[in-house]
Amino acid sequence: MRRWIAGSGLVLLVVLFSVSSCGSSQKSVSISEGEAAAFQNKEADTVTISDPDSKYEIIIIEPGFNFWLNSIAQPRGYYSQNFLETRNRLYVIEWNQRVMQPNRFDPLLYELQINYEQNVDYGYEVNYKLYNYFIYFQRKYRQRLGPFIPRI
Repeated sequence: MRRWIAGSGLVLLVVLFSVSSCGSSQKSVSISEGEAAAFQNKEADTVTISDPDSKYEIIIIEPGFNFWLNSIAQPRGYYSQNFLETRNRLYVIEWNQRVMQPNRFDPLLYELQINYEQNVDYGYEVNYKLYNYFIYFQRKYRQRLGPFIPRI
C-alpha cells in the first residue's frame, strides 16, 4: 500500500501535495464563522484518505481539516469523480511547481511534491478528500493553485 502524509503550515506534507502563492490579481474569498473556527484550530487532526477499492492512502495532519471536511465541505457524491480528478491534476501540477521554487513560494507551505499520476484510478474517496484538502489549504492560507476561486 502506498502511503502519503500531507499537511501544511504547522504540518508536514509528504509526497502528495504542494501549493504556491497567489498573484496580485487574486480575488478575496469570504470566510464563514464555522470556517474561521476550523482555521483557528491548533489541535492536530489526522485524516486518513483511502479507498477500499484502491491500494492508495493519504494521511493529512492538519489542524482543523477534519472539522472542516465534516462540517463545511460539500458532501460525498456532490462532485463526480471525473470533476475531482480533473481539478486534482491541475492543483497537483501547480503544487509541485511551487515546491520546486522555494525562493518564490513559502517552503513551509510547499514542502514535498505530490505523486499523482494521471493514468491511475485512485478511487472516489481519495480524490474527494484530496480535492477538499486543496480547497481547505487555499482558503486557510489564502493561496490560489489554479484559475478557479476556491469555493465550497
